[in-house]
Amino acid sequence: MNVLVIGGGIIGLSIARELRLSGITKIRVIENSTAGTQASWAAAGMLAPNAEAEKAGAFYNFCAASNAIYADFVRRLAEESGVDVDYRKCGTIEVALSDDEAASLSAKIEQQRSQGFKLEAMDSGGILSLEPNVSQSVVCGVHYPDDGYIDNRKLLEALTVYLRLNGIDIEDHLVESLIVEGDRITGAIASNRTYDADVTILATGAWSSLIKIGVRPLPFNVKPIKGQMSIFAHPSLNLRKVVIAQGAYLTPRDDGRILVGATVEDVGFDRRIDDDAISGLKTAARRTMPMLERIEPVETWCGFRPFAGDGLPIIGEINGLKDLFIATAHFRNGILLAPLTARIIADKIVRDIESPFIRAFRPQRFLQNSGASYR
Repeated sequence: MNVLVIGGGIIGLSIARELRLSGITKIRVIENSTAGTQASWAAAGMLAPNAEAEKAGAFYNFCAASNAIYADFVRRLAEESGVDVDYRKCGTIEVALSDDEAASLSAKIEQQRSQGFKLEAMDSGGILSLEPNVSQSVVCGVHYPDDGYIDNRKLLEALTVYLRLNGIDIEDHLVESLIVEGDRITGAIASNRTYDADVTILATGAWSSLIKIGVRPLPFNVKPIKGQMSIFAHPSLNLRKVVIAQGAYLTPRDDGRILVGATVEDVGFDRRIDDDAISGLKTAARRTMPMLERIEPVETWCGFRPFAGDGLPIIGEINGLKDLFIATAHFRNGILLAPLTARIIADKIVRDIESPFIRAFRPQRFLQNSGASYR
């Protein structure tokens, strides 16, 4: 079987690795820039299925299930690649720094408790014992012990090293369209070159809707949602846990750096850094962690999260088109969902095992009815 993976971000690279582990020997990855330098590189690496969940359901279950396999995913990848990936199941705390914020957070806690979430509600003393570096003005908070973070840039490095060691080519080309022969997708056209494939996987994130099926658009729309971020670095910085507060989240690294993000902007592929947006992040971060007052960010950047109309991932096949699999629109959770997305895509292609998550997030939901065909 000859497999073409379009997209060299965390989703595409993870799928390529999982296919190789499943016995597929002919795999090629095409990325429109250097692999792993787009949204996956720009992310903070938060693994927060509980802290960021609004309610239980299929999407929460998907996030929690991927989080549960993350430690094994990282351990095996480090052994395979020789790259040490900074992964911490350190827990996430969300803090309230005013009475109004405390009331809102209490309502969230009550809703999550009623749905069986694993959490620990805490007063100010409890929060400060877990994370002494947050503001002494903290009113209350909640601790999610199963959440954590990954250094996404090291993770991308490990995946690209794995692919190189296992003879999987990664080529830098812009894919314009998929090749249609009858009811099958037989590859892609990129930079005026034809790539033939028995199976094609579209994992192009925010760029997905720029690719056509023959001369027709995809039956769904994925748009970029811009996120701007900053990073603080100083020997005195020491954050034990991921911290979420109003207006910003703070994600630590093992070398003392702290990533602060992120804006949510529907502005297309506008890469300009906005001083006002970065100023807002700095203000929120310093309100949360006062020791940042005397430190300026050493770097700022932006990335483009892939967003579908209902905010949920798009995973699986399109009715009427054989040998094409979609894995896109993970929005804010691409890093978190990569291990399980890769596993369920590989299971479907290699073993014809269809995960309930494919049934929950398949592209078919964007057609007029569930039985409709794209052709």
